[in-house]
Amino acid sequence: MASQPSAPAAKAMTLEAFGRELTRRRAALGNPEPPRNAGNNRTESKRALLAAIEAAGGRW
Repeated sequence: MASQPSAPAAKAMTLEAFGRELTRRRAALGNPEPPRNAGNNRTESKRALLAAIEAAGGRW
């Protein structure tokens, strides 16, 4: 049985083209603010890590 030729791969989008497309799509939606994680479901170990980072002078 002969193998079938595969379809040609789609051409990769450049980063500049992606940025333009993303800007266009966001503008079409009215530039919505993306949702943010409130951090309500953090584990105790994650809270301890963030506290240690802050105590060392870092900002999480």
